[in-house]
Amino acid sequence: MASFSDDHMARLYERFILEYYRQKHTYLTEVKAGQVKWNLTGDDSETMVRFLPVMRTDIMLRLKEKILIIDAKYYGRALQKQFDKYSLHSGNLYQIFTYVKNQDKDDTGDVAGILLYAKTDEDIAPDFMFNMGGNQIGAKTLDLMKEFPLIAAQLDRLAEEFFKIAISPPM
Repeated sequence: MASFSDDHMARLYERFILEYYRQKHTYLTEVKAGQVKWNLTGDDSETMVRFLPVMRTDIMLRLKEKILIIDAKYYGRALQKQFDKYSLHSGNLYQIFTYVKNQDKDDTGDVAGILLYAKTDEDIAPDFMFNMGGNQIGAKTLDLMKEFPLIAAQLDRLAEEFFKIAISPPM
């Protein structure tokens, strides 16, 4: 167990979410860990792209023209605190925003992004969505200490809310 690092846990967390959607949400037209291409314009864009980093998503869900990009985050602290103010890690927010805006090349608003943090023992847990530049961007928390049916319901709800379909069995 000592050799099972936080990096291993982060990868396991990503794979768990990806495989859950592959297995349980078969109605989706695509479930993958995909690459987002840079939305560059101009004559030299093909030359310039080689200097940009590769944008590889943890989870990309598609239903027809709608795409939900999920960036799985497994940290000891979901939020940063500075001057008694809690906020998202700026790098995480910039990353998901960049994925979404480059994927939504035509500015349709059909692409959204969620930072999905594993719940920690912090008093405050992210649970919000907002419109940023015409796209839904947000941060949610997945509580892995719950029983599996409740974890599954949390993941199902993310897809239901974005794709606007009911998939959970009635209680």
